Amino acid sequence: MSVTEIVSKHYNSRNEDERFEKRSSKIEFIITKKYIDKYLKSTDKILEIGAGTGRYSLYFADKGYDVSAVELIEKNINVLRGKIAPHHIINVAQGNATDLSLYKDNSFDITLLLGPMYHLFDTNDKLKALQESIRVTKKSGFIFVAYTQFDAAMIQTAFIKGMFNSLVDMNLLDDKSYLPINNEKGVFELYRKEDINELNKCFDVKRLHYIGTDMFAEYYKDELEKFSDEIYDKFIEYTLTICENQNIVGISNHSLDVLVKN
Repeated sequence: MSVTEIVSKHYNSRNEDERFEKRSSKIEFIITKKYIDKYLKSTDKILEIGAGTGRYSLYFADKGYDVSAVELIEKNINVLRGKIAPHHIINVAQGNATDLSLYKDNSFDITLLLGPMYHLFDTNDKLKALQESIRVTKKSGFIFVAYTQFDAAMIQTAFIKGMFNSLVDMNLLDDKSYLPINNEKGVFELYRKEDINELNKCFDVKRLHYIGTDMFAEYYKDELEKFSDEIYDKFIEYTLTICENQNIVGISNHSLDVLVKN
């Protein structure tokens, strides 16, 4: 089974919109858009690569931005198109993050790569996705790249869920080094910050922020559902105060790398 087939099977079997209704997932969205909003100008053109069902594309279209959305999975594209309102400026296309030939160089002020790096297992494919994202971004434009973090997955899956031996048996985890094994059977590719640094070395970009976008949220996802609105808001405020703490950012399930194109 190809990587595309594996990823398609994964997303066809789940409801992405329901996932975003969970309070733990909302924190990831709130923090991510806060950092995107930080760099947005009113006339900016936005490209979202791996747009899913349109969580971010629709948010920015609602705010009046010109958005182009690329998505691999047909099911997600159909859901996204069904949500587009007459006042939205959204151009939706089916495509792959490693080939954005549909778009010219230096076309977008803001480029969002918020999902594809989760599912690219080959280093060349990872570099192609980053290269294409940077190519279509204007000089001095911003690229936002999301990653899934290894240590959070290790703690939650191998230990809390008791799957250590299963992961070893599936050739997803080295039981001597305690490091992930690059294997598409795991659906998600897992990173540490040093892995991302190695990828970035290949490009003329500067990092502005490296952020944990959910930090402790996934560890306490059930408790979050029971919080009062007031305490939940406090939890979000607290998370915003620690999301750039490089000493603990690795415990986050997801990270966001904010880059500017030189």
